[in-house]
Amino acid sequence: QMQLVESGGGSVQAGGSLRLSCVPYGYTYSPDCMGWFRQAPGKEREGVANIASDGSTTYADSVKGRFTIFRENAKNTLYLQMHSLKPEDTAMYFCASKRWGGCQGWLNWPVLTNYWGQGTQVTVSS
Repeated sequence: QMQLVESGGGSVQAGGSLRLSCVPYGYTYSPDCMGWFRQAPGKEREGVANIASDGSTTYADSVKGRFTIFRENAKNTLYLQMHSLKPEDTAMYFCASKRWGGCQGWLNWPVLTNYWGQGTQVTVSS
C-alpha cells in the first residue's frame, strides 16, 4: 500500500524555522510531482510548494523567499525548509503526490492529488 509519512512539525515563535520531511512508502512508480499543502482551521487546503521530477520548483506567493522544497534521492525523502515563519503559517501541513501531468497548476487544484500524507502540525506563535 502506497503512503506518505510526514514528520518535523512543531511549535515555534515567529521568525523561527522548521524543516518538514516526507518519506514515500510502497510506491510502484515515480510521481511526476511531489508537493506540500497546508490547511488552517476553517480554511480550505492550499498549495505551498511542489517539485517536479526534473527538479523544477513552484511556490505559493505567500511563502516565496521563505520556504524551500527539495529532495534527497539517496534518502528517498522530500523536505520543506521553512524560515522566517509567521503566525499565518500555522496549519496542518500535508505531503502529497501527483502521478501524471507534471506540476503545472497543481498548487491551485489540490483535487488533482493522488495521495496525501496524514499531516504534521505547524504552530507559529507571535
